[in-house]
Amino acid sequence: MREFLKQNIKKHISLSDNETDQFCNLFHQKLIKKKSFLLQQGEICKFEGFVTKGLFRVYYNDKNGFDQILYFAAENWWITDIDSFTNASPSQLFIQALEDSVVLLISKDDKEFAYKNLPQIEKLFRVMTQKTHVALQRRMINNLSKPAEERYMEFIEKYPQLTQRLSNIQIAAYLGITNVFLSNIRKKIAHK
Repeated sequence: MREFLKQNIKKHISLSDNETDQFCNLFHQKLIKKKSFLLQQGEICKFEGFVTKGLFRVYYNDKNGFDQILYFAAENWWITDIDSFTNASPSQLFIQALEDSVVLLISKDDKEFAYKNLPQIEKLFRVMTQKTHVALQRRMINNLSKPAEERYMEFIEKYPQLTQRLSNIQIAAYLGITNVFLSNIRKKIAHK
């Protein structure tokens, strides 16, 4: 499972094999059963994780009790509540496995150890943070400026592998629309 992590690291930075092994050895593997939580609202997030198998949703409950999905994390994706992890504050988020999943976790102390002893790791997380900010900015702009049908089409185009693994309810929660509205969109698209 650490091979996936090593490949992900190589996409972003160059490390020697020894440095890569040192960093990867700071992670511990955790198996999460379908519908189980890696993190629940109110807990302090004590990890950053790398998904090696399975699928997670990161979400919160709005004031009306509806799930609002921030993002999904499938294989080769990173997962955390960055606010809670960074500030040691109670999480506002839930991280739930949608399938039986395996994730590699690194603690804040081990991440700080890596920063001090493997300087390239700071670059790794800086690059990933920048990419995350770009993705979030684009998502916000899309949510504010594009109709739901266009956002749905972009979602299935961008994440075709996820659409087969997610329910309509989960996709609707990600898009910020109701399941009924998503069903109407899908019917409209099917009749074109």
